[in-house]
Amino acid sequence: MKGIIETLKTVFWALIIAGAFRTFLFQPFWIPSESMKENLLIGDYLFINKMAYGYSRFSCPFNACPITGRLWGAEPERGDVVVFAHPVSGVVMVKRLIALPGERVQVRSGLVYINDQLAPQEPDGNFAEVMGPQGSMDNRPRCQNAPVADGEVCTRARSIETLPDGVRHTVLNIADNDYGDNTPVFTVPAEHYFFMGDNRDNSLDSRFSQDMRGVGMVPYENLIGRADMALFSSAGRSLFQFWTWRADRFFKMIN
Repeated sequence: MKGIIETLKTVFWALIIAGAFRTFLFQPFWIPSESMKENLLIGDYLFINKMAYGYSRFSCPFNACPITGRLWGAEPERGDVVVFAHPVSGVVMVKRLIALPGERVQVRSGLVYINDQLAPQEPDGNFAEVMGPQGSMDNRPRCQNAPVADGEVCTRARSIETLPDGVRHTVLNIADNDYGDNTPVFTVPAEHYFFMGDNRDNSLDSRFSQDMRGVGMVPYENLIGRADMALFSSAGRSLFQFWTWRADRFFKMIN
């Protein structure tokens, strides 16, 4: 009996320590969609830095932290890759922060303007991958060279975008004048942020209202943390299919 009690104590404290680690330091997150390609791939397993922006009720599992607003809050920076809770559904998502509170943002012909300042894009070849089912949901990518059969190469035009603060990152384009390539002018409310996916024609983000299955403006409270590093990555349906792991993405820093 004494041995059973000691085992239960060990398990109890292990769970407490794991819960504290997940809540206050780093939370794992598995990328389920292609909205952030090529910077994040389906099957990337991330560590989210939860210390970056402080803590809110969304920092705890099931949004259960007894916190109003943010505790030890810190402002995110433009260009950060941020994990947050959808303002309506609470689904955990990851996008790039494009515009800050009080700023005006618009997309014209696929180019981003922040306070009427262009975020220029420089052509940088193509992003290519083999067509086929990806991840646990068997998603197939959208391709600029569609139609593409399984086993053939799917391509998208790649550019390097420079945001007003100098952050440079790659973006993908599937089609000109696709959905989201031309938007009205958005003004970001106080304590809210405007996010976009790097795979611009395949991302439901702040360009789209919540009625359109988009994200809309994301409140500061909903930020969970900053995505800093992919611990490892799996091209298969499960993280446990080790033969599908992408060795070149182990401990890969996220730009």
